[in-house]
Amino acid sequence: MPEQAPPSPQASAAPAVEPTASSVSGAVGHALPPTIDAVAAQRWAGRAVPQSAQSPWLHEEIARRMAQRLPIIVKPPQSWLDWEPLNGGLQGHELVRQQYPDAQCFGLLEHAHQAGVAIKTIAKPWWTVQRWRQSPVQWLAAGQALAQPVQMVWANMALHAAANPQALLQRWYDSLQVDGFVMFSCLGPDTLRELRNLYAQAGFGPMGHELTDMHDWGDMLVHTGFAEPVMDMERITLSYSSPQALLQELRTLGRNLHVGRFTGLRTPRWRQLLYSRMQQALVPAGQDRLTITFEVVYGHAYKPKPRLAVQEQTAISLEQMRAMLGHKAPR
Repeated sequence: MPEQAPPSPQASAAPAVEPTASSVSGAVGHALPPTIDAVAAQRWAGRAVPQSAQSPWLHEEIARRMAQRLPIIVKPPQSWLDWEPLNGGLQGHELVRQQYPDAQCFGLLEHAHQAGVAIKTIAKPWWTVQRWRQSPVQWLAAGQALAQPVQMVWANMALHAAANPQALLQRWYDSLQVDGFVMFSCLGPDTLRELRNLYAQAGFGPMGHELTDMHDWGDMLVHTGFAEPVMDMERITLSYSSPQALLQELRTLGRNLHVGRFTGLRTPRWRQLLYSRMQQALVPAGQDRLTITFEVVYGHAYKPKPRLAVQEQTAISLEQMRAMLGHKAPR
């Protein structure tokens, strides 16, 4: 793993990683042909990690910024689910636990060989004060369902890496109680725009798959069944001392998952050409460091009470009626 210390961040807000998310058209519920390779995305998500692995520093920074938005939630959740905390940020996981120390906490770990790293890092020694002040984390493996829905799904930097984002949104929806909410972040389409332009002008092929605009994410949330989606975006400009440092950082964040990416092996000569072009294209006039833009999208939305489609004749069960009215079953 490359060093975790980031190059000096400058300007506002948005993250890095080689893009990963299907493009969505303005028409609700109709996705354009995705540019992400589903097999490659699955392999990247399930990659082996060393026992000393940590979450990408940029994911941790985005988790910190997202945690600062939690106070806008009027009613604190009594239970919450962290979606893939090793990828989303183990330090960010701890920030949420500090925000809701009494809430029941679950963690989803869909890849068994990564689970040990996350559990070991998050677990507190028995003699620490935090261990006794916080409720223990209950871990869920791949395919293991929650015993009962939670009031918050925390999903940091996961959505843009999903080959089928609509299915992932549906899983979040199914994991929530009525009136529960999802809080998530992902990469936006301006991520690495300078490097994308460089690849296009040089004829190197696509640098990464296309990323989804925040307005399209809002449409997809509504199509899934969520209500009152709130979307926000910010950009971050990062600077690097060399092309090698920039590429080393990107390797910790993702891979080129575009279905049309170059399929062969690049040569040392091509690599030197890439370094040279990056040095020319990414260093602003009067400066000596490479700069690159990252866009991050934040969103949250609620799961409303279920609604039934009204037809000429509509049958409503007693259970459905109770769910709509929010009543508990009589004793």
